[in-house]
Amino acid sequence: MRMLLFFDLPMITNEEKRNYIKFRKHLIKNGFFMLQESVYCKLVLNPTVANSVMKNLEENKPPQGLIQMLIITEKQYEKMIILLGESSSEVLNTDSRMVIL
Repeated sequence: MRMLLFFDLPMITNEEKRNYIKFRKHLIKNGFFMLQESVYCKLVLNPTVANSVMKNLEENKPPQGLIQMLIITEKQYEKMIILLGESSSEVLNTDSRMVIL
């Protein structure tokens, strides 16, 4: 499953800018990677993990702005079409697991 997070946060005052930076750092620290500006994605194994992530985001959301979450399956995510540009391969973007013995 993929969690897609879309947000639009105000950045007029210094406090709003700090809230934006704090929220963005929280996303990255918790495994989200940026698809586009203000669009982040996270791979989750099941709905229980997704609910846990949503609860964590609810506890760490900024006081103002718009934050939306969309949960889709891997098949739906794989069908994403890139109309312009190219996908970034800097981020490990797979659900496969590596076991080292």
